[in-house]
Amino acid sequence: MIRFAFVVTLLASPGLALAQDAAGQHGGMSHEHGMSHEGHRMNADALSASLTEGGQSAFAAIQEVVAQLMADPATDWSRVDIEALRQHLIDMDNVTLKARVDVQVVDGGARFEAISEDAGVISSIRAMVPAHVASMDGVEGWTMRAEDIPGGAALTVTGADPDRIRALGFIGMMTVGMHHQTHHLALATGQNPHAH
Repeated sequence: MIRFAFVVTLLASPGLALAQDAAGQHGGMSHEHGMSHEGHRMNADALSASLTEGGQSAFAAIQEVVAQLMADPATDWSRVDIEALRQHLIDMDNVTLKARVDVQVVDGGARFEAISEDAGVISSIRAMVPAHVASMDGVEGWTMRAEDIPGGAALTVTGADPDRIRALGFIGMMTVGMHHQTHHLALATGQNPHAH
């Protein structure tokens, strides 16, 4: 899905440029061969200064990390691995949008079984759920446990506030904690935050 969206964005860009050119011709502004556009070109820098969206969330997350790395003169480019970050974002997309989640009420919380028939989604679930538990167990006073199950992984969360745990659900639990940005930078700079 991420690759499809990226390809669509790339394919749409030339079409947009052609549409703008055609609109200019129909508005009485035909261009002679070799005629300069300098007289009526918008200042791209001024326009882009007011824009903040990267066009697609995974692309924007990568863009943000790349911009930070390029702005830091101490970046060790021999360790940078943007592809590892891209693969992690694919996992995030799979878990967020493609996993099927079954919920079981347990004493003090809930058990969330994230599963799929798709091997790629199963792999993503099994990569993300244990890694999240390793980072977040104990946060908010919650006890978190992860285990592999057929077709995916289970996340069990218990604590003194079972209504909040159940209301947040699986994906709410996966988002708790502002550790994702740090995690993304660690992946991009060649560290392995999943190693324990």
